[in-house]
Amino acid sequence: MANKPLVLIDGSSWLFRAYHGLPPLNTPSGEPTGAVYGMVNMLKRLLKDYAPERIAVVFDPPGPTFRNDIYPEYKANRDATPEDLSRQFPVACEVIRALGLPVLQVAKVEADDVIGTLTQQAREQGLSVLIVTADKDMAQLVDAEVKLLDTMKNRTMDEAGVVEKFGVPAKRITEYLALVGDTSDNIPGVPLVGPKTAAKWLNQYGTLDKIIASAADVPGKAGENLRNSLTTIPLALDLATIRRELALELTVDQLRPGQPDKVALARLYERLGFKRWLEELGGGATTPAAPAAPAAPTTQAVAGNAPESAAPPPATATRAEVVLDMATLETLLARLQKAALVCVDTETDSLDSMQARLVGISFAVEPGHGWYIPLQHHYLGVPTQLPMAAVLARLKPLLEDQTKPKLGQHIKYDINVLSRHGINVRGVGYDTMLESYVLDAAGWRHDMDSMAQQHLNHKTITFAEVAGKGKSQVTFDQVPVERATEYAAEDADITLRLHRVLHPRLEQVPSLLKVFETIEMPLVPVLARIEQNGVGIDGPLLQRISVELGQRMEALQRQAWAQAGGEFNLASPVQLQQILFEKLKLPVLGKTPKGQPSTAEDVLEELAQPEHGAHPLPRLILDWRGLSKLRSTYADNLPKSINPHTGRIHTSYHQAVAATGRLSSSDPNLQNIPVRTEEGRRIRQAFVAAKGRLLLSIDYSQIELRLMAHLSGDPRLQQAFRAGLDIHQATAAEVFGLSLDQVGSDQRRAAKAINFGLIYGMSAFGLARQLGVSRTEAQAYMDNFFARYPGVKDFMDRTRVQAREQGYVETLFGRRLYLRDIKSRNANQRQYAERTAINAPLQGTAADLIKLAMIDVDAFLRTKADDVLMIMQVHDELVFEGPANAIEALANPLAERMCLIHKLSVPLVADWGLGSNWDESHTQKGHARSS
Repeated sequence: MANKPLVLIDGSSWLFRAYHGLPPLNTPSGEPTGAVYGMVNMLKRLLKDYAPERIAVVFDPPGPTFRNDIYPEYKANRDATPEDLSRQFPVACEVIRALGLPVLQVAKVEADDVIGTLTQQAREQGLSVLIVTADKDMAQLVDAEVKLLDTMKNRTMDEAGVVEKFGVPAKRITEYLALVGDTSDNIPGVPLVGPKTAAKWLNQYGTLDKIIASAADVPGKAGENLRNSLTTIPLALDLATIRRELALELTVDQLRPGQPDKVALARLYERLGFKRWLEELGGGATTPAAPAAPAAPTTQAVAGNAPESAAPPPATATRAEVVLDMATLETLLARLQKAALVCVDTETDSLDSMQARLVGISFAVEPGHGWYIPLQHHYLGVPTQLPMAAVLARLKPLLEDQTKPKLGQHIKYDINVLSRHGINVRGVGYDTMLESYVLDAAGWRHDMDSMAQQHLNHKTITFAEVAGKGKSQVTFDQVPVERATEYAAEDADITLRLHRVLHPRLEQVPSLLKVFETIEMPLVPVLARIEQNGVGIDGPLLQRISVELGQRMEALQRQAWAQAGGEFNLASPVQLQQILFEKLKLPVLGKTPKGQPSTAEDVLEELAQPEHGAHPLPRLILDWRGLSKLRSTYADNLPKSINPHTGRIHTSYHQAVAATGRLSSSDPNLQNIPVRTEEGRRIRQAFVAAKGRLLLSIDYSQIELRLMAHLSGDPRLQQAFRAGLDIHQATAAEVFGLSLDQVGSDQRRAAKAINFGLIYGMSAFGLARQLGVSRTEAQAYMDNFFARYPGVKDFMDRTRVQAREQGYVETLFGRRLYLRDIKSRNANQRQYAERTAINAPLQGTAADLIKLAMIDVDAFLRTKADDVLMIMQVHDELVFEGPANAIEALANPLAERMCLIHKLSVPLVADWGLGSNWDESHTQKGHARSS
């Protein structure tokens, strides 16, 4: 082992602790410096004590990381970074680089994972590692030659120290964290299982897999909670696991300190008022530089090309005014009537807009001032509040006035809440969440707290600060009115201020402004109505389906046991590893971050292919997992989503999630119910029409392939669609050199895989695996496709070039997706960005088309057939419910409207069907087609 370890410093953690460990320090001009001073002071001491030959300071990147892609609620409970600390991060990096030290910051990757990967590299080279951090998650990296150093407590933690602190060895820390959870990171754990219970179980059973296998035998409430958490434990384990095999642009050998840049240091020390360190340098800002030395390496997030503004000065506090009497209410109403724009925000006792009770309403019409009208606060000593009925009666004319422009943050929620309280909000013109989303869908988060920090340099009052956290958290009606006023008035005020920053930036890009004004904002009330309409569910049928799925899972389990030669837990990755790779000797095609053979879905799919022996067990496991997901997610959980007041389920549609513009849904998620499997169709049978009514399903046919024909301009592809040919049959004829009547089912299947695979950037390897042919044969299929459809190849090449030049791609309607990795030196990141560049204009344009269709059809129904309701949107499909006679008469006209929503160079086709349930509406088909 090397005498001197590689030193890896968790920079974000260190700066945060320095900020809280020292009193506030500022320069005469008001620039905060305390955290920088504390961190640099610790860094100087560390360099003196250890004189490292290899070192790096690693910071978290701004914005969401890959864990947010896995679990959007990851770290959602964290308070925003204090404004005076946020301003010190770039300064700290500047000073550290001037000291000659490598600074690392990788886009969408947390510092922990960068440190984990560098630690793994170092260990493979025989180096010891010293990780400077106080983060408990890092304990999973400790081994005989990896130690943690907490400089604030001057304490080093080795393997024995991990056991002493946590009660389990380092190799069990991720499993320990999966059981305990992490409230600061919002990682779900097992309720009522704390550190002592987690350590006890792991010591008793040995591993998490064995705990899961023995869950039925674990006694008490904790055991019950364990059994109820079996579906979330794998997620928690994944979130808690530090990645160790990332593709980084730097290697351990490059992490060597360079010579300090004395000129840069002198200027920084002078600016920051660090007089003692300035004197130690021996001069001021004009001190000559030392002889040139190799620059310390730096890795940081690639900047996007989205419209940006300079960092704003910190926002001033909100002047909050409470409304407790009619005179003040009338004064407020007069201000609202005169205002050019009214910002409105509701406060409730639930996140479910279809069940939430209204607690109060806040307003703002000018920056820096907000009003709050408390209506239903309930606690000992609450001041007298105005009667809700009287307040809503006075607000109703204003809120329902179509000519009075309204603004909100995620205003669809407020529309739904107020609708249930008798107010049909009209005149909604702006939503800051959507302004942010249209400007840069993937560049930053679109919640108000994050945007306030990003665009206003302002830390908002968080919900946790007024309502508490965890078990001590209260609903908003229990929050004291004085504190609630500060919080609610600030919400309205900050939303108004954000609008004044974001909307001018939209106006700078006319295509984005058009997307906002003609697609996203008009869609808001449409989605609100769909959510309010809801859909009927047959609960007893779902109970029967759950039993059926359970029986099929048991049959698959018996088959799996027969193939394995013994019983094992199909849900246990460890036991599956033992069966597949130790007992059956199947090839290891992938590894987990911990270096164990992977049993992930893509690995099992590959193991099921002929080139790896096509052993039956991987396919049985995949089928069992699919049924298990359907059963738990839909058959068992959909009945729990039935609203007790309406007897229907009311999903929530999200406009500001998918980067391409696609809608997503939650509570329940309707987008992932399979339509082509028997089990998925059974679930869809439980979505039912009310007595005397029918469901109508209208689905765009092969919309993304039609868009490929339009955008590429390929004459053969366009002609096939214009002639009304089966596009997969037509492609098969082109690729295999056959006449249409010679195309068999195998050729059509291969052509379908090619058609859809190209849209999603499938490689020859992926196509070979899907078709069960050699990679050479699959490549030949793709080469033939491009030879027959050269316009498609030109479109792909042209799109890649444009993406690299512009930094973004656009849909047909002007929606942009910024590609921050399109010029990355990391081949994997760059290739992913290139695949996204090709897919995003297709998927994004399809999303824009279905949104425009929803807006058009909604307006038509409200004026011509208000007894027919739009109740669901799923991918390229709209679902309606109405009286049998009325909906039968409207089926084809509605499908025709969807086909005429925008003229393409190829016809748009919409398939439709009617039925008493959702599945049945997919079996009785009609067709509409544009010219």
